[in-house]
Amino acid sequence: MTNSELYFNGFSLTRRHLLGAMGLAAVSIAAPANAFAQAAPDGSAVAPAAPDGSAATQTAARGSTAGGSAAAQAIADHFSGVATMQGEFVQFGPRGEQTGGKFYIQRPGKLRFNYDNPSPIRVISDGRNVAVGNLKLKTWSLYPLSKTPLSLLLARRIDLSDGSVKSVKEESDLTTIALGNRTIFGSSTITMMFDPKTYDLRQWTITDNQGKNTSVMVFNVKTGAQFDDKVFRVPYESIQGTAASRD
Repeated sequence: MTNSELYFNGFSLTRRHLLGAMGLAAVSIAAPANAFAQAAPDGSAVAPAAPDGSAATQTAARGSTAGGSAAAQAIADHFSGVATMQGEFVQFGPRGEQTGGKFYIQRPGKLRFNYDNPSPIRVISDGRNVAVGNLKLKTWSLYPLSKTPLSLLLARRIDLSDGSVKSVKEESDLTTIALGNRTIFGSSTITMMFDPKTYDLRQWTITDNQGKNTSVMVFNVKTGAQFDDKVFRVPYESIQGTAASRD
């Protein structure tokens, strides 16, 4: 371990990022909504989630390619082949604010984030829409999943040969894949970081249209779980004007 890095359950994190996150933890309650719903160019929503702010720009820099190698595609295929996963997460917002909790993913398209107290936030994707709820205020906001980079993370398959791949960077201890689609998401991107030996997902980063990043680091991950349908149920009855989205 170097002087410039700390390691959290196998994940590398800079001291600057960690200290900034701890110092701004008091504003963490507002972070989750920003992390999953940013305004897209057409006025619809774009989802967010990302590392320390540097990953999105570094992937386009030295040592990266647009399509990646067969090894990178093998990593993407391995991740795509994981139908379900659950575990814990730590999220760092663009101002260093820190939150954590438990997550659940079912491919394709389904996700749930339960944030730890005191955050009242829940994030649920049912495969069609991403709902961000504040349980304390009893409010929900709804965003089309297809309009968010989060849809790329939850896709049935990640194809590194298609136009959504911005860059692939392969290093001895990390493979970084950046995805985006300017037509759909504007300048928003999602950057996924994998262990090149185990093919495990370490973290993902969503960069919004303002260039702000939110990072999600995952740990204690278990795969192959069976989830009840209600885990990914969006409470459309509590969201005004969404009756048509229930079917």
